Amino acid sequence: MAIILGVDIGTGSTKVLAMDEETGKVVTTAQVAYPTHYPQPHWSEQSPDEIRQAFVTCISQVTKQLSEPPAAIGISSAMHSVIPVDASGKPLMNMMTWADGRSVIEAEELLAHPVAKDIYEATGTPIHAMSPLCKIIWLRKNNPELFTQTVRFISIKEYIWYHLFGEFETDYSIASGSGMFNIHTLTWHPESLQLAGIRENQLPTPMPPGHTRTTIKADVARQMNIPASTPIAIGGSDGCLANLGSNAIRPGIASLTIGTSGAIRVASHSPCLNFKSMIFNYRLDENLFISGGPINNGGTVIKWFLRDVLKHNLDDKQVYADLLQETASIPAGSAGLIFLPYILGERAPIWNIKASGVFFCVTHRHTQAHFTKAVLESISMALYSVSNALEEASGNISMIYASGGFVHSDVWLQTLCNVFNKPVVKQKSEDASAIGAACIAIKAIRHHDHYPVFATQEEEQVLIPDQTQHARYDTIYPIFRRLYNKLKDEMDAAYTLSKYDVS
Repeated sequence: MAIILGVDIGTGSTKVLAMDEETGKVVTTAQVAYPTHYPQPHWSEQSPDEIRQAFVTCISQVTKQLSEPPAAIGISSAMHSVIPVDASGKPLMNMMTWADGRSVIEAEELLAHPVAKDIYEATGTPIHAMSPLCKIIWLRKNNPELFTQTVRFISIKEYIWYHLFGEFETDYSIASGSGMFNIHTLTWHPESLQLAGIRENQLPTPMPPGHTRTTIKADVARQMNIPASTPIAIGGSDGCLANLGSNAIRPGIASLTIGTSGAIRVASHSPCLNFKSMIFNYRLDENLFISGGPINNGGTVIKWFLRDVLKHNLDDKQVYADLLQETASIPAGSAGLIFLPYILGERAPIWNIKASGVFFCVTHRHTQAHFTKAVLESISMALYSVSNALEEASGNISMIYASGGFVHSDVWLQTLCNVFNKPVVKQKSEDASAIGAACIAIKAIRHHDHYPVFATQEEEQVLIPDQTQHARYDTIYPIFRRLYNKLKDEMDAAYTLSKYDVS
C-alpha cells in the first residue's frame, strides 16, 4: 500500500494527511496550530519559522505512524502572503498574511489608476490590500530601508520550499494570486513589476504544480522522518486544490469552503473576468483556471462572537456544537436581526478593507441564539453574494460541494443550503485542500495525464433546500445588500478613526 502525504499550510494551522494511493482513504492525520499577531490596527502577521516548524512537526508526527516512508508529498498553501528575505533566505520581518490590510491606500490608488483594468485582466488577481503587489508597494513607500535590503519577496510556501531544497521556486497557483503573474503567458508580468518597483529576479521561479524535487536537505529530512530522496511536488494554493480535492472541476459544480475565511470557486478552461466584481482567476495548472471570490469573514466570525463576545470556552468542541445547534429552533431571518459580518474588512464582492461588522434591527425579542443564527446567516449571505457575481461571469451553478471545518455542523450547512437554494453535497473530509495536494503528487510521480478520482467511501450526504426558508431569505438578502451600501461611507469614516486606536 503506497502512502501519499498531502500537506495544507493554512492560516491558523498546518495539517498533514496520509492517503492510501489506491483507494484515496485517509489513514492518519496531524495538525499543528500557530498564532496570528496584530501589532497595529489592520495589520496581520505570522512568524515564518513557527509555520515552517509546524510543517516539519506535522510530517514527522504522521510518518512515525506509518510502517514505511511515504511515496510522495504534495503541498497546499494559503495565498497572498509576503515575506521579504535576504540573500540567505532569512526573513527581514514577520510574514504579512492575506488578511493584512495596511496597504489599503495603495490598493485604492492602484484601483483608480488607468492601468487597473489591464493589471486585473492580465494577472487575474483582484486589486485589493490582500494582493502581494499592493503589500510590496506599501513596503517600498513606508519602509524604504527594508525594501532596499530585500533580495527576494516570497510567500510562506516558497519559504518552506527554500528550507527543503535551497531553491526559490513557486507554483503557478500561488504566483497567480500575487497580482504580478500573467495568467495567460505563465510569466511574471512586467507592468506589475514596474508598479511594485522590483525586478523579476527578486521573485521566485514559477513552476507547474507537478514540479517535483527529490533532494531534501539531509537534516530537514531527518526531522521529518523521511528519506532525503522522497519526491515532493510543489502543488498549489489551498483554494485551487480544494476544488481538485472535492472533485469540483466539472462544469456547473462549485466548491465552497469555510474555514478561517471562505470562498466559492468553479473550474474552467478559460478565465471568467469581471472587473466590476473582480472575480479572481487563478491557475490550477497549465490547462485549468479556478475562478471565484473569497470572503475574509468565515469561521473566524462565529468564533469571535462565541469566544470573544459571549466568552464561551470553544476548546470544548461540544460547547461549540451545542451553541450552533441552539440556532436550529430559530426561524430563518432571526426574527428580523441582520448582521453584516465584515469584522476583518471584506474581499469579494465589495472589496472594501474598511468595511466593519454591524448588528442591525436589534430588539428585546432577540436572544443569544438569535444573534448566533444571524451570524451564521450573514456568512452564508456573504458567500451567496459572491456566488451571484460568479454566475454572472461563468454561468449557472447547479450544485455546491462544501468542505472545511463548518461541515461538521448540519445546522450551518442547512442554513447555507437554504440561502443558496441549491443542493449542497457535504464532503466527508474537511481536508479538501490537502487531498488535492496529494492528488497533485500522485499525478506527478506516476506521470499520469489526469488527476486521480477516488471512489466514494461512503454515500455522500446531499442537503436539499427548504423552499419556505429560502423564500424568507429572498426577502432578507436585498436588505443585507442595501444595508452595506447605505453604511459604506460611515464605515470608511470609522475606519479612519480606528487607525489611531492602538490600544
